[in-house]
Amino acid sequence: MANPLRPVPQRVLVFLYALIHAGWHVTEGDSMSLKEQITEDMKAAMRAKDSGRLATIRLLTAAIKQKEVDERIDVSDEQVLAIIEKMIKQRKDSISQFEAGGRQDLADIEKAELAILSTYMPAALSDAEVQAEVVAAVAAVGAAGPQDMGKVMGVLKPKLAGRADMTAVSAMVKAALTQ
Repeated sequence: MANPLRPVPQRVLVFLYALIHAGWHVTEGDSMSLKEQITEDMKAAMRAKDSGRLATIRLLTAAIKQKEVDERIDVSDEQVLAIIEKMIKQRKDSISQFEAGGRQDLADIEKAELAILSTYMPAALSDAEVQAEVVAAVAAVGAAGPQDMGKVMGVLKPKLAGRADMTAVSAMVKAALTQ
């Protein structure tokens, strides 16, 4: 029977020490970042030979890499969400333009991309939840009129980014401040 409390070899300790000081860290239950999840989904789409999904995920990874190269940073989950939100907004605009131009085939492609991109967004808040956040932000800032809209939006944007349509939030804030 082997001793479960045997000493750890010196070379293993040196290796672990080097990893820790090189910036590596391992924690139990550490979930994947959104960027890693997107990469894993791209690999799964390659294995499944799902060309539509693969093309959309490649567009997303290209946008993420473009941001990293332009700003010389590693993007965080919040920045990835902002990129996805921007791409979703572009898809919605394209869908309305294609439908207005009578190009339903292109609108369908954009709708498929929109559905894939939407899977990476966090669960959306209901209108009632957004309205409650707006009321709380107006009270917190002490906004008196439309001139305080920027202050209120400054409080709401970090809380609601990716979880609510900021255009709709802006309209709710405007309505709340003009009452």
